[in-house]
Amino acid sequence: MLADKDRIFTNVYGFQDWGLKAAQARGDWDGTKALLERGPDAIVEEMKASGLRGRGGAGFPTGLKWSFMPKESRDGRPSFLVINADESEPGSCKDREILRHDPHKLVEGALVAGFAMRARAAYVYVRGEYIREAEVLQAAIHQAYEAGLIGTNACGSGYDFDVFMHRGAGAYICGEETAMIESLEGKKGQPRLKPPFPAGAGLYGCPTTVNNVESIAV
Repeated sequence: MLADKDRIFTNVYGFQDWGLKAAQARGDWDGTKALLERGPDAIVEEMKASGLRGRGGAGFPTGLKWSFMPKESRDGRPSFLVINADESEPGSCKDREILRHDPHKLVEGALVAGFAMRARAAYVYVRGEYIREAEVLQAAIHQAYEAGLIGTNACGSGYDFDVFMHRGAGAYICGEETAMIESLEGKKGQPRLKPPFPAGAGLYGCPTTVNNVESIAV
């Protein structure tokens, strides 16, 4: 049986408070600044070495996916991270429990992942039926802003990074990454033709990586 000290999601059953102070007591946001000080490339390489694969089902190597993002903008376009919380497969509820009971792991993970890909903001697209989960996540985002963990000079790192929560409207197809991007832009949620791929032209035509909630929170 997995020992408690080896568990990543220490409050996934909701036995403890999900708020910032309780999350920090469990180890969240501990050493985040030091991690960012290692630099984007070091984080991407560590992700590659970890062997972590996408937790949304496709199993694509996460570090490799992050490496597809441009290291610098040649035309002034910002880069974005989109987090897929549109968990609509029948019987699937793993992301729901993370959003409900361990939201700060997702917010912290969004900052680290966004920094590694040189993104300026993360958009968390939450399934429309996840009403309580969206409320908890939004509250956790507010707590992180108030504590200076995200936003301007996130964690005192000198890096500016925003996190936004967007609720879907219950469309199953928006679980597909390009349909999700279309929905975020206020359009009809339907898949785009590829290429171009999101890493080249995603949200608002800017370089974008779409990752699953668990991939980022883990």
